[in-house]
Amino acid sequence: MMKKNLVYLLIILIFNSLSAQKIVKLEKTQFWIYGGEIHRVENFPSQHVAQRNVDIWLPNNYNENKKYSVIYMHDGGALFGKRTSQGMFGAKWKVDEVATKLLAEKISKEFIVVGIYNTGMTRWNEYYPEKSFKYLDQNFKDSLETLYERGASYSKLRADNYLKFIVEELKPFIDKEFSVLNNVEETYIAGSSMGGLISMYATFEYPEIFSRAACISTHWLGSGKNKSGEYDKRFPISIFDYMQDNIPDSTSHRFWFDYGDAQGDLDSYYVDYAPYVDSIFNKNGYDSKNFKNIRYFGEKHNAESWNKRLDEIFEFLLKP
Repeated sequence: MMKKNLVYLLIILIFNSLSAQKIVKLEKTQFWIYGGEIHRVENFPSQHVAQRNVDIWLPNNYNENKKYSVIYMHDGGALFGKRTSQGMFGAKWKVDEVATKLLAEKISKEFIVVGIYNTGMTRWNEYYPEKSFKYLDQNFKDSLETLYERGASYSKLRADNYLKFIVEELKPFIDKEFSVLNNVEETYIAGSSMGGLISMYATFEYPEIFSRAACISTHWLGSGKNKSGEYDKRFPISIFDYMQDNIPDSTSHRFWFDYGDAQGDLDSYYVDYAPYVDSIFNKNGYDSKNFKNIRYFGEKHNAESWNKRLDEIFEFLLKP
């Protein structure tokens, strides 16, 4: 009886903690945003992962009497404005600028963007598709610590917990605090590089929550180079095996993938894996209406390249 009471108490404390989160509207000069507003929840608490900031972008003339679609995006510190604190991948995405222009031109339906910050050193552990790790040969898994500089951390995967954070804690908070459409048809997820992998994984693991995913410059390689200076193909093959076994229904889901091919750039490694991705989706009933895997000639693995095509990506996600 005492144990049950302690469980109830813990649930109440967690609920109160989430309910008490303070949403702060940031001044435009903090980000130099192009349009809309940024609202922040600092150190969002979680049972599943470390605390982190969450930024919510609202469009110009956001109206509580309207309902908005939601795009959840990873690496939240690199998304908005010109002075984003977390400058991953060089230049900023300028999501606020692209979104504001799309809405002004009435090209897409109305939406908000939820930017989820990463936690630095644990980013890879939270973004690597956890269940695909089970498709790796056990002997290979046992040798990771020897083969890779950070191999010891490879067994400490946290993607499933990261997705629980989004689905069980963050999304209910967003649904409660903002005027959004909370059904699967209007809930999307997006990211780049490892963020592309976790966006795919989120939609595969929670097809009842996310109906559309944008996986930009998806890091099919899965990891960095080993101590011999090579990318091991066993990582991408295990990811593709997982995808083949778990792909969502093509009649209710939509996926965007892309990659650059600038010589010597990280994206150029993804060119060889594009046929695998095409094959998996084409075999499972996807066509040009609900699946894209686009090669951008000369583009690189950085936010400047991604910004150039972000309008296409948002249009694909948000079109009826």
